[in-house]
Amino acid sequence: MIRFMKRVGRISRSLAQAWITGVWFFLVAYFAVHAFQGDSSLSALKALERQHQRLQVEAAETRVLRSTLERRILKLSGTMVDPDMLEEQVRNRLGFTHPDEIVLFLQ
Repeated sequence: MIRFMKRVGRISRSLAQAWITGVWFFLVAYFAVHAFQGDSSLSALKALERQHQRLQVEAAETRVLRSTLERRILKLSGTMVDPDMLEEQVRNRLGFTHPDEIVLFLQ
C-alpha cells in the first residue's frame, strides 16, 4: 500500500509539473501571437512606418505647392500688381483674347 501511495504521489507531482509547464507554454504562445498580429503588433508598426513615409512625401509636395501659390498671391496683392499675372488671370477667368490669337491653358 505504501508503494502504491508513493507511486501515486510521484504521478501527481509529475502532473502538477506538466500542468505548470503547459501554462507557461500557453503564455509564451499567447504573447508571441500578439507580438506579430493585432493592433499593437510588429506588422502594425511596419504599416505605420510606411504610412509615415508616405505622408512625409505628401507634406513636402504640399509645402512646394503652397510656396508656389504664395508667390503668385504676392504678385497680385500689395501696392504693385504684376501686369503679366494680371493679364493671365483676366484671360483665364473672363476668357479675353485678341482676335488673332489662340490661347491654350496648360495645367
